Amino acid sequence: MAELKTIFINQIAGKFFIPNYQRGYRWTEREVERLLDDIYNLVDTDKKYCLQPVVVKNLGENNFEVIDGQQRLTTLFLIYNYMHRESGGFIEAPKFSLNYETRPNSATFLENIDFIKADSNIDFLFIANAYKKISEWFFAGGEKSVIMPDMKNLLAKNTQIIWYEVDGTEDSAALFTRLNIGQIPLTNAELVKAMFLSRSNKNIDANKQQEIALQWDNLEKELHNDSLWYFLTNEPPEKYQTRIDLILNLIAGKKSDEKDVYSTFFYFNDLRGEKNLDEVWLNIRKTFLLLKDWHEDHEFYHKIGYLIASDYKNISDIYKESKRKTTTEFKRRLDEIICDSVKLGKNENYSDWNYNENKDKIWQLLLLFNVESVRQNSEKAYWFPFDKFKFVDDKKAAWSLEHIHALKTDERKGIQENWREWLKLHKESLESLETSDTNLIEEIKKLLDKKEFRYEEFSKLQDKILEKFSPNETDEDYANSIANLALLKCSENSALSNSTFDVKRNSIIKMDMHGEFIPFCTKMAFLKYYTKSEKNQIHFWSKLDRDAYLAAINDTLKEYLTQPI
Repeated sequence: MAELKTIFINQIAGKFFIPNYQRGYRWTEREVERLLDDIYNLVDTDKKYCLQPVVVKNLGENNFEVIDGQQRLTTLFLIYNYMHRESGGFIEAPKFSLNYETRPNSATFLENIDFIKADSNIDFLFIANAYKKISEWFFAGGEKSVIMPDMKNLLAKNTQIIWYEVDGTEDSAALFTRLNIGQIPLTNAELVKAMFLSRSNKNIDANKQQEIALQWDNLEKELHNDSLWYFLTNEPPEKYQTRIDLILNLIAGKKSDEKDVYSTFFYFNDLRGEKNLDEVWLNIRKTFLLLKDWHEDHEFYHKIGYLIASDYKNISDIYKESKRKTTTEFKRRLDEIICDSVKLGKNENYSDWNYNENKDKIWQLLLLFNVESVRQNSEKAYWFPFDKFKFVDDKKAAWSLEHIHALKTDERKGIQENWREWLKLHKESLESLETSDTNLIEEIKKLLDKKEFRYEEFSKLQDKILEKFSPNETDEDYANSIANLALLKCSENSALSNSTFDVKRNSIIKMDMHGEFIPFCTKMAFLKYYTKSEKNQIHFWSKLDRDAYLAAINDTLKEYLTQPI
């Protein structure tokens, strides 16, 4: 069983052995100076500074094999050794020693830096340069008789390391490879878990530790349910070494811009000094179970899921909002936040929102329309699939606002393959009409039979096709309004993006038949679900359809909209 603790720098003691599977000392002057500055910046403060983990294996009799952290240990040794020598012994010598297996006499060289011998090997050269930089730093800082005592106190009272002592059966070389060659550092989750399972814990017996270990693994396993994961976050799981990190970061209140890699571990390590570890673990489990309850509650799932999926709030914001609130109060607060997410600005009107100027606002409103349409199903049989909305086929899904019926766009910058695809798609739709225009179909065939054709030829024929598939209306202001927009997965096929309603409708039906996820309201719009059947026609997106679509948005979101659209 491993041991994990934080210790002050002056408590490091013993004989440290650096095995030959590690490279030698390679810190540059810049890294040495940064360490000295970071420590000395704490002078006259109560702040703590903690170095990254030092991973060791206990070899017995106060001897340790260093698996990770030899660069930091060597630099700390040199700082202590410098202060001891320059203070004439007033400041104590290092309580530990270091010996590199690949370098005979390395321990002697560290204790007695000989610049003449520095060129004898690369390790000695880096060690000598580091020692020189330490000397320069103290001289540049002013009066050494003041700076050295300050540094001594800072190392004893303000500066710590994470001491991670692995089990004696651990494969040291394999762990070193993971931490260094593989560039996979110890995660906060690993360190927090080790804190609970450390053999130095006196208030948790072996049976309780075994129970925590099993519960920990089960919690991690449950977070591998993509439905739960993508309900909680928009981030892909690859961002985390383990998924439980999300829960630990949440409890620790870790901010997205936090620069301290191990801030979450330090939070729990501080708790260890304030609370019984049983209480700490109970809080972790209670927090996870609360999130799981939200995921399994139809109302919480959709309201919280929308706020997170829309990027209006994250799970940390939601978690803070739930504190010290009853269920009723929390639900009321969620409704207020959702209202705020689509709230109008001063002198603003939903009907004025358009594709060119308010794309993000319309995207958010339509996402809410989709999520709420599913939530408000009286039987609660359907759940909006946030996992499919956010991630498809191991790739992050991108959803854009698409025109339900696209008007003509300038394709001069396009490529002829796109023009050909556009003509083929619309030829199929023309052929499906009850009264198909054979002359227009023939014109398309003739143009497609050409090896190459000019944009002017395509544009002329495109105008005829758009006229055929467009409703007989004079008002075209609707084109970029919310009444003509829906959420669709970003398509690489520009021909489809610029297609008429009928072509897109046929494409969406095919996508649905193949099991592809299509947002509920997008599917309903293209299936003419919102338009009364006696007034329905399947080939155009008319004013009747647009009015029915807006009426559905207003009815579904009436609790959240400050005025009708």
